[in-house]
Amino acid sequence: MVGTGTAAGGGAAPGSADGASSGPQRPAESGDLADRLEAYRTELTGYCYRMLGSAFEAEDAVQETMVRAWRGHARFEGRASLRSWLYRIATNVCLDLLKGSSRRARPMDLSSPSGVRNPIGTELPETAWIGPVPDARVLAGAGDPADTAVARESVRLAFVSALQRLAPRQRAVLILREVLSWSASEVAELLGSSVASVNSALQRARATLAASGDGPSAAPQRPLDDAQRALLARYVDAFERFDMAALTAVLHEDCTVSMPPFALWLRGRADAVSWMRGPGRACAGSRLVPLAANGTPAFAQYRAGGTAWAIQVIDLADGRVAGLHSFLDTERLFPLFGLPMRYAG
Repeated sequence: MVGTGTAAGGGAAPGSADGASSGPQRPAESGDLADRLEAYRTELTGYCYRMLGSAFEAEDAVQETMVRAWRGHARFEGRASLRSWLYRIATNVCLDLLKGSSRRARPMDLSSPSGVRNPIGTELPETAWIGPVPDARVLAGAGDPADTAVARESVRLAFVSALQRLAPRQRAVLILREVLSWSASEVAELLGSSVASVNSALQRARATLAASGDGPSAAPQRPLDDAQRALLARYVDAFERFDMAALTAVLHEDCTVSMPPFALWLRGRADAVSWMRGPGRACAGSRLVPLAANGTPAFAQYRAGGTAWAIQVIDLADGRVAGLHSFLDTERLFPLFGLPMRYAG
């Protein structure tokens, strides 16, 4: 993957793995430091989201990173760039959070596809599944188009799920090397390792992603073109009118449908439409509000009567809707996306 930027090698403040020691700050310096730290919040949240698979855990990790940086800045002494120092702290925070935790996944990573008549089953705990994230929380603003495309590709649900298959340090190595374009020596310094160890970890990580089939695309998705925008308009029209013939026309024949926190998922256009005609018929009369999540098109779904129902993340392929992932944890996700809990028209 082409990287989304360069960074100097990470170096910790003396006496601490991440420089998290306290020190006094004069008022003027405190205000300047807060602004300097805040400038890195979005990219650090993107890094932590790729590491952890949860927008909520990523934001907590970044907040902890900022607290440690604030406390330790007096002893930082500029031994590395502020950016690389923050990445070192964030990496340590993420590695701590990942100790002893089970990997997050998508429903399709956990079982074979379900039948339309299968019961929806019990809810999985929040810690079991990859969650969606608003683009604005993890993707920086305007930049080089090629780098922006890679950044969007690297927060796709499938890619973030594939990252979770890697051991935590392999995960960090792959993200830093192939998404953020750090050199092997810079990553080795950040991790307190050797260049040979970093290169070995990267090789193993690449092999694992290749075996999963969900590694980085050779041609990352660019901004939506006119044909894709027209396709999405047709999808919204078909869904809101609950027109199954029109919906069939926009779905890929091998499309997938998932509904976290439930483990049930479906594969194939026929099963997707059958589900909508059966258990999913309560979605009739829904309204879709456009969003941007995980580098792809997304919608907030409000059911008839205006009740918040789901965040839909959409995959596009071959001129069709190839994936429809509906996240039903509305009480947490709608506030994350800045959405009201009721549709006002």
